[in-house]
Amino acid sequence: MPTESTPLDEILMTERELWVDGPPVETFARLRRECPVHWTSHISDYRPEPGYWSVTTQEDIHTVSRDWQTYSSELGGITAVSESVMPLELTRAMFIGMDPPKHDRLKALFQRGFTPKRIADHEATIRAIVTQVLDGLAGRDRVDLVTDVAQPVVSRVIGSFMGIPPEDDEIWARLMNTVLGAGDPDINPEGVSTVMERDVPEIFERCRALIAARRVAPSDDLTSVLVHAEVDGHTLEEHEIVMGFFLLMAAGNDSTKATYCSGMRALMEHPEERAKVLADPGLVPGVVEESLRMFPAFAHFRRTATRDTELHGQPIREGEKVVMWYVSSGRDESVYEDPDRFDVERNPVHQAFGAGGRHYCLGTALARLELRLLFEETLARYPRMAIDGVPRPVESPFANQLKTFPVRLEG
Repeated sequence: MPTESTPLDEILMTERELWVDGPPVETFARLRRECPVHWTSHISDYRPEPGYWSVTTQEDIHTVSRDWQTYSSELGGITAVSESVMPLELTRAMFIGMDPPKHDRLKALFQRGFTPKRIADHEATIRAIVTQVLDGLAGRDRVDLVTDVAQPVVSRVIGSFMGIPPEDDEIWARLMNTVLGAGDPDINPEGVSTVMERDVPEIFERCRALIAARRVAPSDDLTSVLVHAEVDGHTLEEHEIVMGFFLLMAAGNDSTKATYCSGMRALMEHPEERAKVLADPGLVPGVVEESLRMFPAFAHFRRTATRDTELHGQPIREGEKVVMWYVSSGRDESVYEDPDRFDVERNPVHQAFGAGGRHYCLGTALARLELRLLFEETLARYPRMAIDGVPRPVESPFANQLKTFPVRLEG
């Protein structure tokens, strides 16, 4: 593990040992102070992969996010690794892996279904999903907040949007977790190669069945939108439909689950903050935003420089990877006072959904609604819930989430 005396050029930000206990908060703090745009020379777990620049401050991430002409999403992939987990052809089939103008046209197909008003119309349905899952805990005094509460809620919510039957929720949760947590030895004990050998083919096979059904009998779900969408006068190719489906499922599966569990952990570790919320449930939206700031579901996304440029005084060459670390920008001392303190009254502006620009998250309204309802219903039913074991994070520099979180249910 790096220390304050470790030379900056020896710090490798995606090394496995840095992420065993979650994001390396102290290392990111050092980079913000001493080297806000930092070079990592290689990725040990993916030796063919070239190095990358780490962007750690909120201002610089804002700059990269808004300048798609200089920092491309399409050229080299969307994470620190390019093709070691998923081929670039598949990444480019998702609008998150595209640049304008195609990105804008494809994303616009879904924009109408994710407006704040349309999402608000789903509040009663989503609250019913949350309460049904919590009802299922009756008679138990100990559960895992990840697998027993968060996972079934988010799976059913995104499944209902995509037109997936409830009996398939666990299957899709497994596939999404395995792909996004590819490097975690518990989630994927056979190794990263099995993602392309086993999981991606299964995703395609299951998606093909859904696509065939929607071609014959379209419905009002988002899978039907993908199947019948036209971009530039042409319907999407099969791999584009599958990867569009994957993107929506992955984001819906992981984002809310990750931030809810980490936010609940923070409330239990800071009883004075939880007491404020129990006394005034109107603070729950503040819990949502503070949890998003401190515990963004995705630790980073990546761009590729389209030309020689400079960021924060650091020359960057054409073709080099530029990684935006949201787990760092959410604790930027130049933006937040006492940034490592969980404060339910802070109500911060943050970059958990991106930092503006074309790739700002499509599902912000849905994520905020799910989080609010999960916090409201959990705190109302179990105001004295307590940690009952060691929460274990996914060992990943991309998916910033807990894989297990044992708790005691105390009303």
